[in-house]
Amino acid sequence: MAILEARNIGKTYGGVVALKEAGIHVEAGTVHALLGENGAGKSTLIKIMSGAVTPDRGSLTLNGRQVRFRNTGDAAQHGVAVVSQELNLFPDLDILANLYPVTGPRRGPFLDRTGMAQAAAPVLDQLGLNVPVRTRLGDLSLAQRQLVEIARALLTKPRVLILDEPTSALEQASADRLLNVVRVLCEHQVGVVFVSHILEEVMALSDVITVLRNGEVVMEAQDRKSLSMPEVVAAMLGDKTVQAQEKPTLVAPQETAGGELRIVDAGSRGALSGVSLTVRPGEILGLAGLAGSGHQATLELVAGLRRADTGEVRLPSGRRAPNGLRRSIAAGVAVVSGDRRRFGLMLDKPIWENIAQVRAVALGRDGAFLRRTALRARARDHGERMSLRCSSVDQRTGLLSGGNQQKVVLAKWLDAEPSVLLLDDPTRGVDVGAKAEMHTLIRSATQAGTVTMLCSTDVEELASLCDRVAVFYRGKIAAILEGETLTQHTILELMNTGES
Repeated sequence: MAILEARNIGKTYGGVVALKEAGIHVEAGTVHALLGENGAGKSTLIKIMSGAVTPDRGSLTLNGRQVRFRNTGDAAQHGVAVVSQELNLFPDLDILANLYPVTGPRRGPFLDRTGMAQAAAPVLDQLGLNVPVRTRLGDLSLAQRQLVEIARALLTKPRVLILDEPTSALEQASADRLLNVVRVLCEHQVGVVFVSHILEEVMALSDVITVLRNGEVVMEAQDRKSLSMPEVVAAMLGDKTVQAQEKPTLVAPQETAGGELRIVDAGSRGALSGVSLTVRPGEILGLAGLAGSGHQATLELVAGLRRADTGEVRLPSGRRAPNGLRRSIAAGVAVVSGDRRRFGLMLDKPIWENIAQVRAVALGRDGAFLRRTALRARARDHGERMSLRCSSVDQRTGLLSGGNQQKVVLAKWLDAEPSVLLLDDPTRGVDVGAKAEMHTLIRSATQAGTVTMLCSTDVEELASLCDRVAVFYRGKIAAILEGETLTQHTILELMNTGES
């Protein structure tokens, strides 16, 4: 018998049908993968099962009894915990306070922080998060914050654990550690709902697979062993086809308005040492490495978010890269972050306002008096080019699926026509179809002569999208791969050992 079952679920947002007679049943001790393109309805179904959203129709059954959760706290008390792709954490509080947001062990009338830390220690150790629990959450990396969210869910000792893109911000070692934790939970008869755009993980971990498309179930609880990856992709995409794209031919620097981006013998205390790179217009340069190895610090250096203690960064214009993100943006640098809630979007604003933020508002290129009609028309053009799934550009951005939100982030930066495009895990949490569409847009912008640098936790993305990949190890460049040497295997080996 299923621990948790959702049946005939329907949900509509402002005339847009998110779910139509959808459902899933979760058995004890199994991993049930829930798949689908962005906008297919996965996030809505998860929110309903975890109490964040009330369905318009349909029913939820927990341990054979019909339930109606008032909120996520109510669901957690019933044994249903969720790790959301959009992290629900408090950046100004420390790790410990985020692990116990509602209540924790008490000593008399006071919270027992010592007891809380002792209870959390084995879970944090199991996940590989070796950071003092008094550390302010806002000082952690995205990957570390994702591990805090996972730890918080595990501390509730759930009967049902819903994981929504749990490895999207994690390096391979952390992702492997988490997947091992999931296997142990299943041995203890926990039922797991697993949502991931990394199909290799799905095929390796799940027992059964359900696929949603356009809000409806198109593959229901199929035994994973009976399925091939192409069959799963076909169910997700339906009539769509995702064509493999060839890498663009490099645009020679003299054929473009801008020149090369040059990083010369750059060093940053505790992060980088003697890093030199040249990135040509029309080229996508990948930056790879384990957390703290220097690839992220290099991107921050170009973005103006980090100062160089030694060396320098020269933009395609020839000028030295300024300090501070605002000055960098004014100098033609765009920064597309996969952490869209923290750095990317105003979720309570309409799509067109988000797309207009850089060019029209921050850079003032549309004059002192902004014309809403023109801004909305330009946003519609971007939306059509990106196959953005929305009712209109007036739709509130927070109502879009994660993948469509990420398209809006990319659109607002491309709208500014930057000379340097910095991509920090841009397809985090994005499914195979949306990822292919975003890759096409990135290639198109790069072929027009943009200098593009890509940091990604997805090694396959680095190998397939980039012309060259600089692999970092302990603050230095271990190797720069291109041509036949540019493979997933070589990238992973260099990331972990510094040698190939």
